[in-house]
Amino acid sequence: MLIAYDPIFAHPLPEGHRFPMAKYELIPAQLLREGIVTIDQFHKPQPVSEETILLTHTREYWDKLKNGKLSEKEVRKIGLPQSPALVMRERVICQGTIDCALHALEHGIGLNVAGGTHHAFTDHGEGFCLMNDFAVATNYLLHQKLAGYVMIIDLDVHQGNGTAAIFEGNERVFTFSMHGEHNYPFHKETSVWDVGLPDGTTDEEYLPKLESCLASLFERERPDFVFYLSGVDILATDRYGRMKVTENGCRCRDELVLNTVKQYGIPCAVAMGGGYSPQLRHIVNAHCNTFKTAAAIF
Repeated sequence: MLIAYDPIFAHPLPEGHRFPMAKYELIPAQLLREGIVTIDQFHKPQPVSEETILLTHTREYWDKLKNGKLSEKEVRKIGLPQSPALVMRERVICQGTIDCALHALEHGIGLNVAGGTHHAFTDHGEGFCLMNDFAVATNYLLHQKLAGYVMIIDLDVHQGNGTAAIFEGNERVFTFSMHGEHNYPFHKETSVWDVGLPDGTTDEEYLPKLESCLASLFERERPDFVFYLSGVDILATDRYGRMKVTENGCRCRDELVLNTVKQYGIPCAVAMGGGYSPQLRHIVNAHCNTFKTAAAIF
C-alpha cells in the first residue's frame, strides 16, 4: 500500500487560521506509532509538471498561481495566503494523487495523506483549494490512456463543485457527490449524480443511503478506475459539517466504498479531503481509520 506524503503538506499558516494544517504531520506519525504502516510505505512525490497541470487548469490561471499574481479577491476566495511555497505544496499534492493512481493500477489502492482539493475549478480556486488534484490525476490517466472511464466518489460533507464543473458533459468521467444539501458551497454545480443530505443526518440514515447508491453505481457504470474522497467533515464533532455521523459510522463508510471497489476489482486512489473538528484528535483518528480500513481490505 503506497502512501503519498511530504512534509510540505503541513504548510505554515497564520496563528488562529481555521484550516487544520497540523493534521498532515499527525496522520503519518499516528499511522507509524500504531503500526498500521511501515516507513517504507511512504512515498515522497515530486511536483507535478506544468504540462500535466495544463490538461486541467487554464494557462491564465496557472500563470497567476506560479507568478503570485492572484488578486486579493481571488486569494480571499481560496482562503489561504498566497505564496510560492503554497503553490509548490499543491503541485506535490497533485503528483502524489497521480502516483497513488499509478500504484493502484498495479496493486489495487494508493492513498494520499493530503488531496481531495475538489473546490478548485479550471480557472480559479476556492474553499482552501488551489488546484484540483482529482481532476489533474483523472485527466492524466485519460490522456495517457491508462483508463477510459473514471469514477470520482466524493463523500466530503461539501459538494465537489469544482470537480463537477470541470467534468460536466465529459462522458469519460462519472462524478458522484453525496454531501450536505444546505452546506457550502451554497451554489451547487451539477455532478452526474448529486445526493444532498439534510442537516443532522445520522449513521442510521447515511450508511444505508450510501450502500444503495454504491450498489447502483457499480452495477450500472463499471468504471476502469475510482478516485475516492474520504472527507471526515461528516463527523458529528465537525464545526462546519452539520452532520451527526459517528467516528465508527465514518469508518463503516470507508469500508463500504473500499469493499465495493475491491469486490469489482477496480483500482482506487484515495485522498483525505476535509475535516474541521475543534479537537485535532477527532480529525486524525478518523483519517487514520481510512488507512486502517484500506490496509485490512487490500
